[in-house]
Amino acid sequence: MKTASQLFYAKGMTATGIDTITAKAGVAKMSLYNNFSSKEDLMLAYINARHQEWLELYRSCADNNAPPADGVLAVFDAYIDHAEVSSPDGFRGCGLLNAAAELPAGAAGREAVRRHKAEVQSILASHLGEITSRERAQETAEHLALLLEGAVSLAGLDSHLGRLEQARDIARRIIEAL
Repeated sequence: MKTASQLFYAKGMTATGIDTITAKAGVAKMSLYNNFSSKEDLMLAYINARHQEWLELYRSCADNNAPPADGVLAVFDAYIDHAEVSSPDGFRGCGLLNAAAELPAGAAGREAVRRHKAEVQSILASHLGEITSRERAQETAEHLALLLEGAVSLAGLDSHLGRLEQARDIARRIIEAL
């Protein structure tokens, strides 16, 4: 899974064949197929693993006793941390969005990515709900999610994290204005 994740992120899921994965991992194809019924199953596992990695990073950044504003910023920090640890060969943007772009509409992997993005926005709204009204929290969470996704996309094009750090600073200013 680790090898597949690295290759899927660096080269894309479609461009990465099973032979390449097994050769780089030093395992037989049967070992891979004993754990994953198909390449599609492996791709979905990759998407779910990236989601779990991000959640773990978010939880490590978030302090449950910290002010709600810090919880919002922890979402941005988790994206920055995830970009740093998941891209030793250069940042290529959001691995989940990159994966979704390779999948057809209606694919299970695209739905998993959509759920991840919805969960991120829900986390933002939850923290913001402790600062402002529910309606304003939902609206601001949507704005911050759009800011975050735009920053991730541009950071991927630039191959460095400056845009994510900028977005975090903009988010901080938005929260302060609430």
